[in-house]
Amino acid sequence: MRLLFLILILTSLQATAQVEQKKDSLNPERLEEVVVTGQINPQSVSKSVVEVKVISRKDIERQAGNTLADVLNTTLNLNITPNTSTGKSGVSLFGLDSQYFKVLIDNIPVINEEGVGNNTDLTLINLDDIERIEIVEGAMGVQYGANAVSGIINIITKKSSRNDWEFTVYSQEETIGDEYEWFDKGRHIQSLKVGHNLTEEMYANVVYTRNDFAGFFNDKQGENYVINDGLRGHEWLPKLQQNAKGLVSYTKQNLNLFYRFDYLNETIDRFSENVDLNENAATGTINPTALDEIYTNNRFYHHLNGSGTLFNKIGYNVSVSYQKQTKDLERYTYRIQSQEKENIEAGEYQSRSALFSRGTFSNIINTSKANLQLGYELTAEKGSGSSVAIVINPGSDAVTQELNNYDFFAASELQLTKRFSLRPGVRASFSNLFETQYIGSLSAKQTLGEDWELRAILGSANRTPNYNELYTYFVDVNHNVQGNGNLNPEKGVSAFLHLKKKSTLGDGAIRLKNKLSFNYLNLTDRIELIIVNQSPLEYQYNNIDRFKALGVFSENEVFYKNFKGQIGASLQGISKVLDSRTQANEDYLFNLQLNSNVSYTLPEWKTTFSLFFKYLGKQQQFVEKTNDQGEQEFVAGETDPYSWMDATVNKSFFDGAFTTTLGCRNLFDVTQVDTTAFEGGAHDGDPAQISLGYGRSYFLKLTYNLSI
Repeated sequence: MRLLFLILILTSLQATAQVEQKKDSLNPERLEEVVVTGQINPQSVSKSVVEVKVISRKDIERQAGNTLADVLNTTLNLNITPNTSTGKSGVSLFGLDSQYFKVLIDNIPVINEEGVGNNTDLTLINLDDIERIEIVEGAMGVQYGANAVSGIINIITKKSSRNDWEFTVYSQEETIGDEYEWFDKGRHIQSLKVGHNLTEEMYANVVYTRNDFAGFFNDKQGENYVINDGLRGHEWLPKLQQNAKGLVSYTKQNLNLFYRFDYLNETIDRFSENVDLNENAATGTINPTALDEIYTNNRFYHHLNGSGTLFNKIGYNVSVSYQKQTKDLERYTYRIQSQEKENIEAGEYQSRSALFSRGTFSNIINTSKANLQLGYELTAEKGSGSSVAIVINPGSDAVTQELNNYDFFAASELQLTKRFSLRPGVRASFSNLFETQYIGSLSAKQTLGEDWELRAILGSANRTPNYNELYTYFVDVNHNVQGNGNLNPEKGVSAFLHLKKKSTLGDGAIRLKNKLSFNYLNLTDRIELIIVNQSPLEYQYNNIDRFKALGVFSENEVFYKNFKGQIGASLQGISKVLDSRTQANEDYLFNLQLNSNVSYTLPEWKTTFSLFFKYLGKQQQFVEKTNDQGEQEFVAGETDPYSWMDATVNKSFFDGAFTTTLGCRNLFDVTQVDTTAFEGGAHDGDPAQISLGYGRSYFLKLTYNLSI
């Protein structure tokens, strides 16, 4: 739409595009994905000792996903919850929030406001240059270090092309519930990508994406509302994301090099619901004002990678990355009638930077029976400010703190028999703040016949305290909340068992893939903010709580002609042992999840119909409540179940040069669910609500691909 004029201009080159598309159609589809996450050497999914799930580029395009949150929203065991007051999205994997799993881009952890890799806002990860997404569930501390307790999400970017030139341009228009206008309401996305083979050995691409979410008004009246009745502003905050990326890669014989740059700018507007009318009794006029805020997030990402072979034997893969993220706050008085800003206060309230290097050296020992990999990770992280700092004084000088880690690890793959392989690993982590941490893992794979595979993965990982937990200092006449520099890393261990079966029916016309998995996670020394002094009241972070998760889940796929279907089910029990409280309960509280992903293609129409479904059953959590007698007790608070479904229709024209995707998100029109899992008050009091969506919305995406 907004780039429709550009699409019309590029149609003049349609003949060339048709020829190239016909060439591409002759290439057979890759039978099996090659994965790199957690591997000693890149290899197919079926040969990997570690269980890896892959979300392909085709899956991303079918869902019309723009950010990582869009694509993972219906993934089994992974829950995403938006925060309407901050514009961020919270996420949990096996009941542990985003502090406990790592988000990587090409094996490099992504910086965010709490450090490197963990606690990443998935709405900030753009997917326009992504080749595939690899997910490993369970502790991966040996390969990826601290904070990889519940799993790894590794985003693999595109670094080559078969074509001399590639142009991709798209525009996506989306309603926000039933709200849509050309500029001021709805979601408006535009993107342009250009790729070129500079020489036979060198490839480069650039990508620019603009994602404008105009906010969800619902009953709110926006920025220029002048009545002081609590209706000014938005229910969901508006935000604008602009993302620019560039990549240069070089490949020749035993040498592969690439440099990748990524810049993200995000602004979030918060318009106060309180309006000061500034009435003038003498003239009978008003000059309404409000105190508003603009949050600005800037992230810079540099990644230089070299890989190849030394001495015709040792495979090396070495990366160096420098990343920085800053958060700024601008506060001002907004004169609503004249639409002017006054009394502007602006400054940086949070900063994180990290120099990171990771290297692996494989085939140190390489025989038909054994392979040895050695590796290192070095992290030099600096940070200042915290989310609490904005309450005090944005722009004030903040003390810079450092966290340095020096990790060394080794992993081997042992082919003990033709059908049985074993993979042990160990890591030592040295730090300027914590005692030396030792992490181990042991994975095994057994093939049973031609169609059965059994994998067992036992691993450990630690979570290092984040910046807030270590360095928060918020003390005034009403508050005393302090970090704790003596905190220890949380200790996590997990065990997973996967049984997989491939089979065919109807003389091979129907192909089936079935997997049954069992999982166990245990976390000790969990950090909690507790009361350390009653009078005056003082809070401090301490290692005190525990967490356990126990469950079973199944994921199943069926392929029949042009039909592809996936269905999954998970039953997970969570036990949060609150040793920080005088009373605690170690019972497991279970939650049922279902998900499904089905698609059907009509080749003669060049059209694919897709459905994405997820059901979250009743969720329970022990919370401390005041009973009718005024006494404190633990009760199981509940969050109501809900179902989520997205639907898309994807149609290509002119041999794939044009693609149109029409879709509906949140078909069941989910907005909020009731919950009693909040502390305080009587346990039979009125439930609160958790916002999950802004209602049923529709989108249209127009894409033009030109290959020369």
